[in-house]
Amino acid sequence: MSTLEAENPFLSDAKPDRQAAHGIDKIDVEAVNRKDGRELYAGRKKIYAKRARGVFRNIKWLVMVATTAVYYLLPWLRWDRGPGLPDQAVLMDIGQGRILFFNLAIWPQELYLVTGFLVLSALALFLFTAIAGRVWCGYLCWQTVWTDLMIAVERFWQGDRNARILLDKQPWTASKIWKKSMTHASWLVIAAATGGAFILYFRDAPTLAQEFVTGQAPLPSYLFFALLTGFTYLLGGIAREQVCIYMCPWPRIQGAMFDADSLLVTYRDFRGEPRGPHRKSQGWEGRGDCIDCNACVAVCPMGIDIRDGAQLECIQCALCIDACNEIMTKINRPQNLIAYDTFRSLESEKKGGGLKMRILRPRTLLYSGLILFVGAIVGYALLSKTVLELNVIAERNPLYVQLSDGSIRNAYSVKILNKQYQEHTFALSIEGIEGARLTILGDETSERPLVKVVPDDLREIKAYVTVPKDALAKIPGDKAHLDFIATDVADGNRTTRASNFRKPAQ
Repeated sequence: MSTLEAENPFLSDAKPDRQAAHGIDKIDVEAVNRKDGRELYAGRKKIYAKRARGVFRNIKWLVMVATTAVYYLLPWLRWDRGPGLPDQAVLMDIGQGRILFFNLAIWPQELYLVTGFLVLSALALFLFTAIAGRVWCGYLCWQTVWTDLMIAVERFWQGDRNARILLDKQPWTASKIWKKSMTHASWLVIAAATGGAFILYFRDAPTLAQEFVTGQAPLPSYLFFALLTGFTYLLGGIAREQVCIYMCPWPRIQGAMFDADSLLVTYRDFRGEPRGPHRKSQGWEGRGDCIDCNACVAVCPMGIDIRDGAQLECIQCALCIDACNEIMTKINRPQNLIAYDTFRSLESEKKGGGLKMRILRPRTLLYSGLILFVGAIVGYALLSKTVLELNVIAERNPLYVQLSDGSIRNAYSVKILNKQYQEHTFALSIEGIEGARLTILGDETSERPLVKVVPDDLREIKAYVTVPKDALAKIPGDKAHLDFIATDVADGNRTTRASNFRKPAQ
């Protein structure tokens, strides 16, 4: 007995009945035990998904059109923010270090807002998964949408399922080369449009598009264009279902979010079994509604049989529902032999009960409560978002300078960030040390220096705080608390930033 047989009773010669029950014979055992290991990996069997027609297929078409339209067209949407400012509605402004989303600007110090939005998105995904299964995977996922698009293009050039199967079996002729070449060329065009749209989110779209075509765009633009184009072509056109099965961790994670009340695409075996072919002259007594036509398998983009039960590969796209309903209509049987159903409802229906749904249950209430909690935090952060940021950094080399009259001077780097779309003038002042005087580089005479900051920009200035000799005696120790204040001349709003004043120890 081999080591593999000893570890796995299903492969043992001592239990031939169990081997037969699991479809394993001695030939399989010998193949598995070969040292070269090549049989341990099952080669990919190409999936020829047939075109489905029905409610869910129409929903998927609408979602695909809507999502791709938003992705490709959003960078071209303009949004007036005032003279001299970017007028792109959605822009990851790398040059200025900010994210512009319509009227909302998020600066680096406000990235907690991005974190909040991501947490809300994750919680919403958890909630929808608990209620309706893998709706994200089946309708909205990037991989699903672009794979749907690539399959539609393949079907346009090569025909539906049977025509594609026949084409692949045929020898290479001029017609086959033409169809295959046009398919891959179309995929590359879609992939290039996808990569091109991606880079437009990081710089003004019309400007970057013109620079890109003329060869004047920055090198990273070409690099990321090539990466996104290559990955879109590879994952959407070539790999397809392999991404969902082997690369994506989400199918394995969301299994923990399902329960007996989650709506999943389900084969109602109590209605369909025993299955088998059916002729018009035959009755329906003593058999199920499933005529074993495999229409549900033919339309599945993952190549699985939903009648085998819940499977990791199933993305819950519901195309099998459309295919089965079409067959049920033709044979005059009730629809929804395959349907969105819950395990709890399935048990009820087997006993003659009706469809049972419980949307309000502990996990959905938990997710909803967390969404409300995080949403309230993000909402408060948005409402309390300031339009002015003041940052003060004391220079440490040297900590202070003693002037000829005995006074002590400290130098500071003051940064004023004007987040508004108009130019503002700020009066800079200090509080906390009696007799202290503030000046800025370039304006050493003004008692209350004014600082102009252009719209939606940062200005950095060099400031000096000087404390007379007689006032130093009132400061214990070697440092004193000091507040810098920026007051908007137009409306009087004040922003304060605390700092320290350094002096020799007494």
